[in-house]
Amino acid sequence: MALPPPAPAARPGRPVPGAALAPLLGFVVLLAAVFAVSYAAGTAAGPAAPGWHRTGGGGPGAPGGGAGDTGRMSGMDGS
Repeated sequence: MALPPPAPAARPGRPVPGAALAPLLGFVVLLAAVFAVSYAAGTAAGPAAPGWHRTGGGGPGAPGGGAGDTGRMSGMDGS
C-alpha cells in the first residue's frame, strides 16, 4: 500500500491565511463578555445616586440659577 504524499510545509516567512483571525475573534468575544458582565452588574446595582438631579434649568433667567447665583446658601454672608 502506498503512503499519501506529505502535506506541503508552510514557508517560515509567510503567515498562514486566516491565522490572525482567531486571536482577533477571541479578543472581540472577550470584549463583548466584559461589557455584558459590567452592564449586568450595573443594572443589578441600580443608579449611583438616586434622587440627585438638577432643580433648575441651569441657564440664565431659569428658575434656581443664573448669572448672579454663586451657589452659596442664602443668609450665610452675614447680612
